[in-house]
Amino acid sequence: MTKAAEYLKKSRKIVLKVGSNVLATEEGTLDRGQAAAVARQTLGLIGQGKQVLLVSSGAGVSGAGAIGAQRRRGDVNYQQALCAVGQVELMMEYKKHFEAGGRTVGQILLTAEDFENRVSAMNIRNTFFTLLDEGVVPIINENDSVSYAEILDQVSDNDSLAARTANLWNADLLILMTDVDGVYDASPKEREDARLIEEVADAGALLDGIEIGAKSSWGTGGMESKIRAAAAVGKYGIPLLLVNGRRADVLADVEAGGRCTIFVP
Repeated sequence: MTKAAEYLKKSRKIVLKVGSNVLATEEGTLDRGQAAAVARQTLGLIGQGKQVLLVSSGAGVSGAGAIGAQRRRGDVNYQQALCAVGQVELMMEYKKHFEAGGRTVGQILLTAEDFENRVSAMNIRNTFFTLLDEGVVPIINENDSVSYAEILDQVSDNDSLAARTANLWNADLLILMTDVDGVYDASPKEREDARLIEEVADAGALLDGIEIGAKSSWGTGGMESKIRAAAAVGKYGIPLLLVNGRRADVLADVEAGGRCTIFVP
């Protein structure tokens, strides 16, 4: 059994983060098949007796699809408005798929400041526990209509939010779904000889030793933000698993020894 498979099997409290690059079509709208796949795999984890907090990007691409992708402008105010529309679309899509699996969903929109205030942080944590006790699947996203840090691309794309969530909840494992199989020593989209790094023991040192490629078309976070998230949770003893969310049933594949990167704390 690989170390990644071992962590995935033994973890009981999991934060699963899904990036916009996983949920977007080539046209930059919501890929409903991918949303269904995320819900199915989340339900699969729950069916194994695990508790799951789902951190999902995708409000922007969902809003683009609802209003019309050809009208997607770059200014911050428009992007915030687009996220306001898209968050409803995204939650409705998830609600449909989770209800088909017998689960209710709950929405939690957060900003970085919410974690920095002790009272707010404890309220967030208590809400997590209460929703999970009631069998509800919490779906977390950045409150982009209020906070535009992610829209302005401050190495975010919810990777930092997912790390903060994992630390606050004292998770056993943080899983980041992106559009590559894991961390490579160079960008696999730009170099054919890029080599997958299957296990990382020092996330901080890795940043100095690899070539960071370009960000995806529809997400704002790149590989650097994922490595920084691994370093952030690693300080609290939480491993991070980086997988390709565009691959069918990727979590089952990882359990069977499939390609991924595990950051060991």
